[in-house]
Amino acid sequence: MTPLRTLGGSDLEVFPLALGGNVFGWTADRTASFAVLDAYTAAGGNFIDTADAYSHWVEGNKGGESETVIGEWLAERGNRSDVVIATKVGAHPEYKGLAADTVKRAADASLRRLGTDYIDLYYTHYDDPSVPVEEVIGVLDELVEAGKVRAIAASNISPERLQESLDFSDREGLARYVALQPHYNLVSRDTYEGPLQAVASRSGLAAVPYFALASGFLTGKYRPGARVESARSSRVEEYVGSERGDRVLAALDTIAAERGVQVATVALAWLAAQPTVAAPIASARTVEQLPALLAVADVELTETETAALTAASA
Repeated sequence: MTPLRTLGGSDLEVFPLALGGNVFGWTADRTASFAVLDAYTAAGGNFIDTADAYSHWVEGNKGGESETVIGEWLAERGNRSDVVIATKVGAHPEYKGLAADTVKRAADASLRRLGTDYIDLYYTHYDDPSVPVEEVIGVLDELVEAGKVRAIAASNISPERLQESLDFSDREGLARYVALQPHYNLVSRDTYEGPLQAVASRSGLAAVPYFALASGFLTGKYRPGARVESARSSRVEEYVGSERGDRVLAALDTIAAERGVQVATVALAWLAAQPTVAAPIASARTVEQLPALLAVADVELTETETAALTAASA
């Protein structure tokens, strides 16, 4: 069995690949979503990442679709205690920002959609500088004390606000962030490396990076001249044909060929090997996309391979 990883100072133990739930109720319908969730957990996976805002940007959706699908799957499978559910607050159209009352109402709405009485890991989706950290941490602590949330985390936050939040928690003896969800991958390193990573490392936070495969670019399917039918294809245009993008793909191709694994597996393995990283997030809208993602649990890059990718991505 794949060893689980502990998230920061929490008692949450997770598989080294978090399954992204943003596709559920968007590019994966209920049947496809259930199939992916079944295959992921059958392979030993237990860490499912979603948000109350997923997928309000789709015409006809209003937010909460992903949580609803996951909640229905949990109810049908009866496996709530076997999985770690992470969701987020602050970006749902009806619950914007991190004011205390907003967070409380959003948490209750997420619990209803997920069909559970507790959330394992609750992230602030985007920081809200208009709300003092004292209020944000205060309401999150209330949710923990009420048993509605097991552990708290942050995403899309500045190093300064993150440190201020941690200091307040420590000073007042309140719930403390245990994880951080940064934008981080081989072609987007400065979105995490530097001051933010330093705070995480110094404070014992586990990093759970999103866009781990750069919206699909690091799977290797996006190449100059190639046409890919995907709802995310517009997001990778900046990488396709760029000098760094080409260098990274070339390095990934070499290592993947030598090891007999998929390009995506190598990209995730590099990320998983970085300081503070506990589990990259990657999503699959079909069962066929899962093996390359799950394989990260069994692939450990050599120092030489890691260095080659780090140099290519500089």
